[in-house]
Amino acid sequence: MTPIDSSCDAATEGLQAYVVGGAVRDELLGLPAGDRDWVVVGATPEDMARRGFVPVGGDFPVFLHPVTKEEYALARTERKSGRGYQGFTFYTGADVTLEQDLRRRDFTVNAMARTRDGALIDPLGGQADLHARVFRHVGEAFAEDPVRILRLARFMARFTDFAVADETKALCRRMVDAGEADALVAERVWKEVSRGLMSATPSRMLDVLAQSGALARVMPELQAADRAGVDVDRAAAQALSLPVRYALLCRECDQREALGKRLRVPADCADHAKLLPVLSSGLPGTVDAPGRLAVIERCDALRKPDRFMALLQAATVAGASADLAAWRRWVDAVRGIDAGAIAQACAGDPARIKAALRQARLQALLA
Repeated sequence: MTPIDSSCDAATEGLQAYVVGGAVRDELLGLPAGDRDWVVVGATPEDMARRGFVPVGGDFPVFLHPVTKEEYALARTERKSGRGYQGFTFYTGADVTLEQDLRRRDFTVNAMARTRDGALIDPLGGQADLHARVFRHVGEAFAEDPVRILRLARFMARFTDFAVADETKALCRRMVDAGEADALVAERVWKEVSRGLMSATPSRMLDVLAQSGALARVMPELQAADRAGVDVDRAAAQALSLPVRYALLCRECDQREALGKRLRVPADCADHAKLLPVLSSGLPGTVDAPGRLAVIERCDALRKPDRFMALLQAATVAGASADLAAWRRWVDAVRGIDAGAIAQACAGDPARIKAALRQARLQALLA
């Protein structure tokens, strides 16, 4: 095995530290290395502080390395003490073993570790499931945390050649039936959904949520949006932005405003979702200058031209016909009108200014 590139400095000398989770999984898959998470066995918070680590954890002890700034968490076990993903009591005593820590994780492929010299530690068969391209839950404790359903859905959107183990599918359905998904809060749902939307094949995320029954609980407004997955996959293939993908996700949804409030989506995502239907309905009437100007003004393209162009891209993904280069020229031409000069020429008369400005804009669209 290839040794892990992390020198034993004063902070880590003699420390039982292991790289765990996604970094190990992705390295075995040959994917680019991302952030590494470390688990420390046999140490206390006081030990970490003496070594210069900076505490940043909330619910359980997590520390930043004083030089690399990588996260080091004390090995821990957890016990269900309430409902939902926050209902846990953690134990981080120095007697917690690495295997105990790995057994609390979600999927076998995320429950592997590497020593500093590169040796793989895989007590739960994660490497075999990685080769088989299967997401399989580690144990029945999976059912205690409903966020894991969302993580599974998001992982399926990212790892497009993976499948879900039958027993894991069944467990997710039992969790939803037991009401666990009802305890999910908006911020946590959006965090996972947004990451899934930005993955390679977002439709796979929606499929997992629908098949488990979780879609009806966390995003019921989307249940009738049959083309949502197709449109968002096309947007992903074109590497379009999150606001565009979200707008396409709820394009067929009559309750898109309610969905945005439920998920507490960022303002730019909500704006794109609101304006995409406005643009799409107006495009058929843009064969002449008045029609083009109406769409430009209704979509606030004069103030936010880049958002308007992004909305046009979304509309084309959904099947609309639009010449993006021509629209960029038209928007730039209209924005280039000197409104101040027109106001001065009209001697400050509001009625004359409005009419003259509109005429100038129409002329610009005919050029």
